[in-house]
Amino acid sequence: MTKDPYVPKTLATRVVDEDRQMGLESYIGTVLRQKRINQELTIADVAELAGLSRGMVSKIENGQVATSLDSLARLTSVLGLTLSQLFRDYDSPEGGAQHVKAGDGLEVVRRGTKKGHTYHLLAYNRGHQRNFEPFLISMDDESEAFPTFQHEGVQFIHMLEGRIDYRHGQHVYTLEPGDSFTFDAQVPHGPERLARVPIRFLAVTIFSPRE
Repeated sequence: MTKDPYVPKTLATRVVDEDRQMGLESYIGTVLRQKRINQELTIADVAELAGLSRGMVSKIENGQVATSLDSLARLTSVLGLTLSQLFRDYDSPEGGAQHVKAGDGLEVVRRGTKKGHTYHLLAYNRGHQRNFEPFLISMDDESEAFPTFQHEGVQFIHMLEGRIDYRHGQHVYTLEPGDSFTFDAQVPHGPERLARVPIRFLAVTIFSPRE
């Protein structure tokens, strides 16, 4: 079985080739240099306190040499770091976080909702599999004829403002600020009546993972 190259390994078991080693040295140097600058210390200050030459400290900070554990221990001690703190962020996955500022969600027009309704998509899928869709939905038109939605997944609604009568199957539920509503999205659903506008609610559809 081929191992996933993106799964981080522990420092003790990681096999480091020449390019990888240069990456590690560069990382160590960057962390040490930033820590020194934050403490307003010069290379000469650190070299004297650590018992190392200025040239060696400079080369370490610039990732130009493979540093011994003894030298690293001296430098981290001078800078108030532990070795575990030094390597804390090395090889950490960057993740895929998305930060959408207020009002910056992608506006989406859905069938039958062009008048008085706004759908802002709050997270954009960038992978091959869609896991969920979060929308901030705003409604301000009491005369709109509402469509019925039916799609895969489980939907969660949390009311923020206004009051709405929301139909799911054969039942109608009155939703007010602070109310939450979770349902099977494959059952026909949608707004039945806008009882008090403006209306705002968060709607999140969660999709089942596909094999």
